Amino acid sequence: MSDFNNDALKSALAATSKAVERVIEPILAMPTGPEARVVEAMRYSFFAGGKRLRPFLVLASAALFDVNREQALRVAAAIECVHCYSLIHDDLPAMDDDDFRRGKPTAHKAFDEATAILAGDALLTLAFDILSDEATHADPNVRLSLVRKLARASGHHGMVGGQMIDLSAADRTLEEAEIYRLQQMKTGALISFSVEAGAVLGHAAPNVLSSLQGYARDLGLAFQIADDLLDVEGDPDVVGKATQKDADAGKATLVGIMGIERARKQASILADQAIEHLSEFDDKASLLRAVAHFAIFRRT
Repeated sequence: MSDFNNDALKSALAATSKAVERVIEPILAMPTGPEARVVEAMRYSFFAGGKRLRPFLVLASAALFDVNREQALRVAAAIECVHCYSLIHDDLPAMDDDDFRRGKPTAHKAFDEATAILAGDALLTLAFDILSDEATHADPNVRLSLVRKLARASGHHGMVGGQMIDLSAADRTLEEAEIYRLQQMKTGALISFSVEAGAVLGHAAPNVLSSLQGYARDLGLAFQIADDLLDVEGDPDVVGKATQKDADAGKATLVGIMGIERARKQASILADQAIEHLSEFDDKASLLRAVAHFAIFRRT
């Protein structure tokens, strides 16, 4: 990836973060009643920073079809709500039991476990509130499609189901094919939704949607392998959370099965395959191509 694309990608990610926070700020305004504590916890987690990769993918895919940016931003904010909810719950003592996320105390440490659970629940439901609003799209069929796709991607067919498989992996050895399925559900499903959302907003043809689905599938797998490599090799101060968690929990990963070098090579192959799926698109897809490389070379 050229320095130009790298710089452009960093700039686009930063712009996405600012734009999504602008959209969510009035939606997550602090109330005056006793429920303010849960909203404070929601805001604490949402505004904690991060790559905003999923919102970026929504905006980048929507740009392929000249979708209204403000509408795309609302979908981007919705997917980030789901992502933040998943991180809150993932960090809980009953799950991964993490004390730090993005270099800050996790929500259950900054507040308490009950408030963290409620904050996650509220962020998840807020996502569907945003998607179902007419401000997101005038066509109710588009809104319904977005709601249904996000529900499947975040529920037992996707992220939640993948998390269940991941938890069970501590008690048994998973085969390579099972790990691929786990990763596609736990991480890949939300990434796939993010890429497909732009096509849904833009009324894309089925064959175009299929190309983007292939891109998202390979990107999601490459991203998860890179995550597993960071867990093995990453610096906790740079990553912003504890490392070596999978090994300590006895969880099988592709890095554990393949070894570091083979896993790194596989991530690179997947990133290249993701880019190949974008062959029918012009320069509008340049940032989507760049993010495929970013996914495997990132340090956080």
